[in-house]
Amino acid sequence: MSERVALITGGSNGIGEAVVTALAARGGWHIVVADIDEAAGTAVAERVGGLFVRTDVADPEASLAVVAAAEQTYGRLDFAHLNAGIAASEGPVDTIDLATYRRVTAINLDGVFFGLQAVVPALRRAGGGSIVATASLAGLVPTPATPVYSLTKHAVVGLVRSVAESLKDENIRVSAVAPGFAQTAIIAPMQAAFDSSGFPLLTAAEVAAVVLEAMDGPPGSVWPIQPGRDAEPYRFRGVPGPRVQGKEGLAPPREGASDPTGGATA
Repeated sequence: MSERVALITGGSNGIGEAVVTALAARGGWHIVVADIDEAAGTAVAERVGGLFVRTDVADPEASLAVVAAAEQTYGRLDFAHLNAGIAASEGPVDTIDLATYRRVTAINLDGVFFGLQAVVPALRRAGGGSIVATASLAGLVPTPATPVYSLTKHAVVGLVRSVAESLKDENIRVSAVAPGFAQTAIIAPMQAAFDSSGFPLLTAAEVAAVVLEAMDGPPGSVWPIQPGRDAEPYRFRGVPGPRVQGKEGLAPPREGASDPTGGATA
């Protein structure tokens, strides 16, 4: 194929818009911009000669619809950046109202899950491809002031690493980026505090560059991004295994296996 097809959720602004811009600058891409903001999303799509589809990522049917639109318009799908996300004022866990909890989890976590369910079959039909989800450093470290946001980003990290393992043999590469504080709408309420402290912020373009690197990176990798540092996959420490005499180094049965011995007989 001379041109590939990309789908970017949350593509009307911030990191998503930066990824759209970076892909367009590379050339060779048809780009589908998915966002709930029709005016901004349409403007971004028109600027790069792409397609805008209004998409509420919290709705599983909307994710299926935008993938269908990509295939109907361009014939295939090769890459998806599952990027849509929000933050909210949270505070102590016992004071967080149900509406805030539902809204943050619906967009940040359900949106990635529903996106995976819609995108993976399309990538299979194309013979393979890549998915990059936007997690956060909040998916690797605690954030006491925003526990629900951190919950969703930890969940995205775990989801990506688990899904990647089962899809890599199908030529479908799944990974995530984990930006630190970036100059986007999510940190706008704290902008003055960052300005007065002098703490360096990432630009959306810097994050976008790592998204495109992760697209071709190791399956299941999670890429922390911090200002002034070269991004590389995070090195997760292995968990301790059992230490039972005579059982050293023995692997557990494969998850979902009905016969842990693989059908072997004594």
